[in-house]
Amino acid sequence: MLIRTADSGSAPLPAPPGPRLPGPVQTAIFTWWRQAWAERLREKYGDVVALKVFPWGRVVLINDADHIAAMFASPAERFHSGEGNRILAPVFGKHGLLTCDGEEHRRLRKLMMPMFGKAAVRGYQDTVRELTERDVETWPVGRPFKSLERMRKLSLDIIWRVIFGPGRDVRSGELRGLLERLPMTDLAVLMGLNSTRARRVGPWRRASNLLARIDTLIYETIEERRSAPDLGQRTDILSRLISAGDGTEGLSPVQVRDQAVTLLFAGREPTATALAWALHELARHPAVAQHAARAALAGDSTYLEAVVKESMRRRTGIFESIWTLAEDIELGDFRVRKGVTLMPMIGVVHRDPAHYRQPEVFRPERFLHEDIPPHAFIPFGGGARRCIGAHLSVMQSAEVLRVVLSRRSVTTDRPKPEAAVCKSVTISPAGGARIILRPLPRTEQ
Repeated sequence: MLIRTADSGSAPLPAPPGPRLPGPVQTAIFTWWRQAWAERLREKYGDVVALKVFPWGRVVLINDADHIAAMFASPAERFHSGEGNRILAPVFGKHGLLTCDGEEHRRLRKLMMPMFGKAAVRGYQDTVRELTERDVETWPVGRPFKSLERMRKLSLDIIWRVIFGPGRDVRSGELRGLLERLPMTDLAVLMGLNSTRARRVGPWRRASNLLARIDTLIYETIEERRSAPDLGQRTDILSRLISAGDGTEGLSPVQVRDQAVTLLFAGREPTATALAWALHELARHPAVAQHAARAALAGDSTYLEAVVKESMRRRTGIFESIWTLAEDIELGDFRVRKGVTLMPMIGVVHRDPAHYRQPEVFRPERFLHEDIPPHAFIPFGGGARRCIGAHLSVMQSAEVLRVVLSRRSVTTDRPKPEAAVCKSVTISPAGGARIILRPLPRTEQ
């Protein structure tokens, strides 16, 4: 057994190995260069590596797909992912799917799963297509631009419509403007919001004031929507959250607020980053781009989804997930103590040659013709904490690519790949995924 509750009667196992650098140095390296460092640590120390990283303290990186699969299959009481994600609580709240644990998490997930199943996601496809077609017409043609910026705007358009439904008013306009100003891509601001002292000064004070106004507007929207005569007929997520119940009671305004905010941010930045990386890769792999364009024109979503998955594998945006141990465990050959934060290193697994032939090569066909173990492709995590919006993210990404590639060809004036940088919770292209769009040749049109 790869993971089990520690046996107090047996001979004690050693703690996992790791570097002896001071904690602040480890924190800095992990924060800004985690991808390269994680791979070097695995080469030196193996699949289980101990670190000291602020704000979690004792951290253990898990680099092996089998160990991670065992984690995902473990009882929920053993690992508390919500506690590990509490760094996000000042923005997401304490009752969102990412930040709660135990019975509250189980109940929320059960209530919300039908809203994000495959059938429900198919119902959003027309919305994704409509918004993308409108937005793509505003993109530059024949000159370079940063696709990440465009994808952030488009992803917010889409997730906003999915959550709040169609229609705009003064309140929603102000709310959207505030959400765009909130520095969610600044890791230092996010971490500082957990400090009462930091929230009194500088960027943390500005972010705190933005959050206060955002909360006011969201609670006003919830109250207004709750009294809407057509609430029961609406299909947007906010209305369904307000109407949700499991036979005992519905969700409180705080719970509705926390789910809405969590979905807004978790549904925007990771998908925008994945799409930007996909365009980055297509621009630098002309043969793949041509195949994808033919698939887009033919309405072949299967190949486009393979492009999305290969981009998520090779350019993993969420490089790790975060779980806090609720009991002492034996992890392989090591003992890990209660309270330690475990981080399954998703990005390391995605580049493991044990599961991927030529992992450094961008080849979407591997997701069509190769037998990839499910636990070796985990961009959305796994187990009871698997991202509830996984189907929506893949569908949205494939549909956006279909619209773009059926209208434009994707190239670049800088064929050298952009570096991957960690400026927020996602690892994004350093140059903003710079691309050039050109009109499709007449033969392809």
